[in-house]
Amino acid sequence: MLLRIKDLHASIHGKEILKGVNLEVNKGEVHAIMGPNGTGKSTLASVIAGREVFEVTAGEILYQGKNLQKLAVEERAREGIFLGFQYPVEIPGVSMTNFMRTAVNEIRQYKGLDALSGSDFMKMMEEKKKLVEITSNLTNRSVNEGFSGGEKKKNEIFQMAMLEPTLAILDETDSGLDIDALRIVANGVNKLRRPDNAFVVITHYQRLLDYIVPDFVHVLFEGKIVKSGGKELALELEDKGYDWIKNEQL
Repeated sequence: MLLRIKDLHASIHGKEILKGVNLEVNKGEVHAIMGPNGTGKSTLASVIAGREVFEVTAGEILYQGKNLQKLAVEERAREGIFLGFQYPVEIPGVSMTNFMRTAVNEIRQYKGLDALSGSDFMKMMEEKKKLVEITSNLTNRSVNEGFSGGEKKKNEIFQMAMLEPTLAILDETDSGLDIDALRIVANGVNKLRRPDNAFVVITHYQRLLDYIVPDFVHVLFEGKIVKSGGKELALELEDKGYDWIKNEQL
């Protein structure tokens, strides 16, 4: 079991957002989490990644058998957890090349591996750029500075390719994307799927799942996962809307 979440409750500023989430993710799987706005999807992603603004009040999160609540956010990243943000931040004055080389070598050091030389790193970066269809003009600039929304999301997928996480959580990466950018993001995810990693894709719309076919779809509603199924569940949601789920809960 790669990730096991059991009866997870979490709050922000005293307001409870997650109200007993249960989820299990194995290596090799892609899980889609869907649900209307304000039901806790982004909160769940942030809690797994370790954002300190959220307080876990009950339950547990186990990642490869380790209690995540005992690990700081940077330790979780070194352990192979990646969070693709819904709204990636800009880091003016920090080049993408230096940013990624520092991050990659930090993880290699944590794993007891030698740091990549400049030439080896550049070779790796060129390979990953081709894999995820990223152009040089993005990686030659400061991190996300002046990027469009679509460019920021593409850059998130490039960073994921470089870091090769074991668990990648994509928080509404499809929001605001045109069809071409959506295809690039989805193709990047599909190319990075391996038997030894897993993805949790958080989305509000079914359209992303036309490109990334999940093994499991979960509906998060009012702080709990209330329904799970296969790809057909996403299609049912598209047809019936979230009011269908709401009515089932009444």
